[in-house]
Amino acid sequence: MAKTSTTTQGLRAAIERSGYYPALVAEAVEAAVGGEPIRSYLVHQETTFDQNEVRRHVTVLVLTHNRFIVSHTDEQAADSTSPTPYATTSTESVKLGRISSVVVSRVVANPESYTPGTLPREIVLTIGWGAVARLDLEPAACGDPNCEADHGYTGSSTADDLSLRVSEAGDGPETVRQALTFAQSLSEATADIAR
Repeated sequence: MAKTSTTTQGLRAAIERSGYYPALVAEAVEAAVGGEPIRSYLVHQETTFDQNEVRRHVTVLVLTHNRFIVSHTDEQAADSTSPTPYATTSTESVKLGRISSVVVSRVVANPESYTPGTLPREIVLTIGWGAVARLDLEPAACGDPNCEADHGYTGSSTADDLSLRVSEAGDGPETVRQALTFAQSLSEATADIAR
């Protein structure tokens, strides 16, 4: 990456450490970030099993002063559309004012003896900005167990644009720590925008 700040160098090093097409991923992230200074970042490489294939993908989250940037790269095996394996990289840039929710779910072992500052066993970071929502509906009912009237439906809508699970066992404690730091930075940035 062209910029020389410590945060930018740290991001580049994290992308290279992931070992997942670092030149391709770094170029996509650099193009999306442009000339903005980076406030915080998270690089998460994940391996999944799809039938008989092992598939890898990497997600890079970047926070600048004005935007939240998501870059995702997947690899694909050769198929009827391509005789050779290929990768698909996409980036999305979201203005901070559009971020509607930042949810951090923490899983801790032995909660009865939890000490503040102890690293969670895993976290799930869910970020919503209105591009994708999940709608859960169920039939509505009244308090009368003998009522046969149609009361319509009740439900909830949940922003679910991005959900990322990071665990100490699978990703290591440093990645969990980095995910918590990124989540806190993003929460603070969206709070600053709201003021």
